[in-house]
Amino acid sequence: MTIDYNEFNKQIIKEFRENGGRVGGMFEGAPLVLLTTTGAKSGRRVTTPVMYLKDDDRYVVIASKGGDDSNPAWYHNLVATPAATAEIGTETFEVKAVVAEGEERDRLYARMVEQAPQFAEYEKKTTRRIPVVTLVRTDA
Repeated sequence: MTIDYNEFNKQIIKEFRENGGRVGGMFEGAPLVLLTTTGAKSGRRVTTPVMYLKDDDRYVVIASKGGDDSNPAWYHNLVATPAATAEIGTETFEVKAVVAEGEERDRLYARMVEQAPQFAEYEKKTTRRIPVVTLVRTDA
């Protein structure tokens, strides 16, 4: 059975917004951010639910795509246009994306694995180096 990720994401986004940032199912209890990026090719605004990790005043998201061999569209969008909108709980704010490199990338990825062990599996499923992106508030 193939999953229609667009429909899956639409349902999570709807549930997130209706319940003050809380969702059930496979993401129940997980820290989720609704990340709205500008399409690298289309120029359209696209919202994607993504698990995050708090790192001081930054939010960290992992471009794992479940261990797929390609990066998720939202990652390509952030590389092309780092300005994005984040929704966490009932709060919406502007962020700037910065791709973490080297030791910082490794430290943040390891912290995500501690929080959500499935990220260790994603790394094993692919030969690509899964990108780590920090989101820094620009409206604070």
